[in-house]
Amino acid sequence: MTLLLSIDLPYWADTTIKVLVVAALVPLAALILGWTFLLKMMSHMQSRLGPMEAGPHGLLQLVADGVKFIQKQDVFPANADKRVFALAPVVVLMSTFLMWVILPAGPVLVVEDLDTGIFYALAVSSLSVIGVLMAGWASANKYALMGGLRAAGQLIAYELPLVLAVFGVVIQAGTLDLQGIIHAQNSGSIFGIDLLGNPYILTQFVGFFIFIAAVQAELTQPPFDMPVAESEIVGGYQVEYTGFRFLFFFMGEFATAFVFAGLAAVLFLGGWGLPTSWGSWTTGDFMNVLGPGILFVKVMFVSFLIFWFRFTYPRFREDQLQRFAWKFLIPIALVNIVITGVLKVVV
Repeated sequence: MTLLLSIDLPYWADTTIKVLVVAALVPLAALILGWTFLLKMMSHMQSRLGPMEAGPHGLLQLVADGVKFIQKQDVFPANADKRVFALAPVVVLMSTFLMWVILPAGPVLVVEDLDTGIFYALAVSSLSVIGVLMAGWASANKYALMGGLRAAGQLIAYELPLVLAVFGVVIQAGTLDLQGIIHAQNSGSIFGIDLLGNPYILTQFVGFFIFIAAVQAELTQPPFDMPVAESEIVGGYQVEYTGFRFLFFFMGEFATAFVFAGLAAVLFLGGWGLPTSWGSWTTGDFMNVLGPGILFVKVMFVSFLIFWFRFTYPRFREDQLQRFAWKFLIPIALVNIVITGVLKVVV
């Protein structure tokens, strides 16, 4: 592993490999999350078998769905702005693609290790609203436009608590670098005890709750699925999309859930790392092999929470959705920041 990581490749080759790896991870994440959680785990929790015909225990159901989407006719509404309509799902998927770039899976297993990594992640995550608005407006459909406007209002409202939830972690870690946040947690201690390090989910549990709630809204999943409410606006901004373009929206939703779960694992659960008190091997090259597995387990835990909430709570009304962000999440997040800042200075 050390030998492979030490190979000095030309810039073009190094960049090409990184792009191909990220491009492969996005549909893989959508496949793992979609099958493992949406079609299987949650169906068993609700005493439903779900699809069982494609592959053993329905393992290949999403592969079959993907092939089906690709075979469908690519339909453009008669009055649609065809260029904007075609580009909208690409913009949404590109936002997800860009977030994967800074997610670390080991000491050096990261596409681009930025000093302001969390700032970059939060910035590019908001680009998806542009694609959603493009889809809603370009479809020349009133339901699609309503869904796009709902999504814009929702995503803008919940961007603020999402950012504020991260502030507490940044203050406590003293860095915007995701690798630095991981090291701060795993090399820390709780009341002088360093057996578990200092995972911020213990000290920033309020921030973790706010982060998960805001992520749920960013993904437009129940109980925050007003932009695509089938019983009200027949699918919202996605209503006119068919075939592989709809598949792009589907992949974007689940791959974004996966990468947001990865960010939560990094910010609150110590990411790929283990407590440094366990031995010097927890900071060596060996973690480039073990780290991805550790991160994957933590991502699956956070993803379980995200999808559990999705299948548990009923949909908010639009006024309830906005009130929850502006009158509940944001004030609590601001109080959390103040308390964290005071404790950081005093302690």
